[in-house]
Amino acid sequence: MPALVNYRGDDDYHTGGSLCSKDSNRLLSFYGSSPCKRQRISDSCFLFLEEEKKPSIDVLPDEILYEIFRRLSGGQARSAAACVSSRWLTVLSNVRNSEMVHGPSNDVEMVQENDGFLTRCLEGKKATDCRLQSVAVGTSARGGLGKLSVRGSNKVTKLGFTAIAHGCPSLKVLSLWSVPSVGDESLIEISKECPLLEKLDLSHCNSISNKGISAIAQNCPNLSSLTIESCKNIGNESLQAIARCCPNLQSITIKDCPNIGDQGVATLLSSLSSVLKKVKLQSLNVTDFSLAVIGHYGKSITNLSLIGLQTASQKGFWAMGSAKGLQSLTSLTVVSCYGITDLSLEAIGKGCGFLKHMLVKKCCFVSDKGLTSFIEAAESLECLQLEECNRISQQGIYGALKSNLKSLSIVKCMGIKDFSQETPDLTQCGSLRSLTIRDCIGFGNTTLAIIGLFCPQLQNLELSGLSGITDSGLFPILENCQTGLVKVNLSNCLNLTNKVVVDLAKIHGETLKVLNLEGCRRITDESLASVADYCLLLNDLDVSKCCITDNGLRCLSEGVQIGLQILSVSGCSKISNKSVPFLKKLGQTLVGLNIQQCNLISSSLVDSLVENLWRCDILY
Repeated sequence: MPALVNYRGDDDYHTGGSLCSKDSNRLLSFYGSSPCKRQRISDSCFLFLEEEKKPSIDVLPDEILYEIFRRLSGGQARSAAACVSSRWLTVLSNVRNSEMVHGPSNDVEMVQENDGFLTRCLEGKKATDCRLQSVAVGTSARGGLGKLSVRGSNKVTKLGFTAIAHGCPSLKVLSLWSVPSVGDESLIEISKECPLLEKLDLSHCNSISNKGISAIAQNCPNLSSLTIESCKNIGNESLQAIARCCPNLQSITIKDCPNIGDQGVATLLSSLSSVLKKVKLQSLNVTDFSLAVIGHYGKSITNLSLIGLQTASQKGFWAMGSAKGLQSLTSLTVVSCYGITDLSLEAIGKGCGFLKHMLVKKCCFVSDKGLTSFIEAAESLECLQLEECNRISQQGIYGALKSNLKSLSIVKCMGIKDFSQETPDLTQCGSLRSLTIRDCIGFGNTTLAIIGLFCPQLQNLELSGLSGITDSGLFPILENCQTGLVKVNLSNCLNLTNKVVVDLAKIHGETLKVLNLEGCRRITDESLASVADYCLLLNDLDVSKCCITDNGLRCLSEGVQIGLQILSVSGCSKISNKSVPFLKKLGQTLVGLNIQQCNLISSSLVDSLVENLWRCDILY
């Protein structure tokens, strides 16, 4: 074997080479000459010698090549050998990291290989067995592969993942999305060779079944995060195996898996009640039983998402809250669950004493009464998001303002109507810092003015897609806000004019950092002039689809703001080539510029902008 390792194919047949004397005598005697005599050799003899000079290592069986390759010193040598042929690459990729023969000089390299710092993401046509083999060979001496993601390919098989398993024992994160040719055998190989695996993410992998997941569970005890999405052959048996063998699991996401039900979910939650912190269940055939188990055993759960659980009723959600086991829960998301009613929502508020963040979306049976009861019961609540809950009205908003909320978001709640009425019995909501009202078509000046009167500490304000509000409705918020607005989004509020922007700039110009006026078609250069004069700290400005002209950009470039970093004038059809000098001046601080659909700016001047503002990302 040493003779094979020391083989140098190009040195054996030239003068002064390493051809042994015995072979030399035999070769020359074949032509009737002794070693000590010089004799002319015919051309045919040279042809014979040329044939003999061909490298002979490729005639060796794979077993011998394996022994040679595992003795190569350093990752550079292994990578170079892998480039010779597909056969060499395959042999090298089957050499386990633990089987490499390392000399004393490679001790540092051996330590690096166990660290697992490198990340590789292979998508579509780039994801093949050959590429996986190359990754396995090439990363072994560069810190070791720690994260691997393979997406959207039917060209990866067990062959590629066997190479990853053998060459990347430090693998900690594996993501497989839409890889139909990857099955249980691939996961079994990974489980055998990569015991440090901590995170597994499977999506649309229909060739993987309980067998593959069970192998991971048995051989990867460090598994802390598991995501299974749209895998039709994975069922309750997988979750039971995880529950038995993975005592460190902290996060579980299960989505759209028809074979997973109460049996698997209940076993998992009850067995790992002391460690499981994040749980997301979406589009599963689970019933009230699973929700009751969550409520009873979920003492360590901090983040819980329940989405599209159509077979769970009010009884299950009520039991989840009433069990009072969710004492660590700080964030709860409930979407498209018919079991969330006023009664069950109140029970959740009473049973989850430390709940801080709540999102309720597309829950059609939640009304003002249940919302008010929930807010009164959930004393620690800081952030509330309501989306497409059409039984929520003005009264629900006023009820929310009676709490200690720091952030309130109401999106597409069509039950809100702007009725004229007397000022409600409210005290100032001194805790509210962020308010979002988006795409609520019935929301108007009356409700907005009342909010402005009772929320003096607002810093972030988003009023988006509200055609019912005008300058007069927004002014009370601008006037009564004591701390100074920092972020303001008024996008697609079609009836706002320059007046409200001028008032905003004058009153809050010293604190305002982000301003979005996209789609406010009545906003003109006058607004930009006010922003330029008063908004010292502004770093993000969006006036897309407004009536801005070259003169407005000239005012902005001459203004007092010193740190504008992002500017969008997309769709401003009146901006022309005359604006280019102003944009170049603004570009001294810009890192992002959007001039899409500004058709009056010529392509040559756009190229000039790109060349001059080389530090700025320009969309055009």
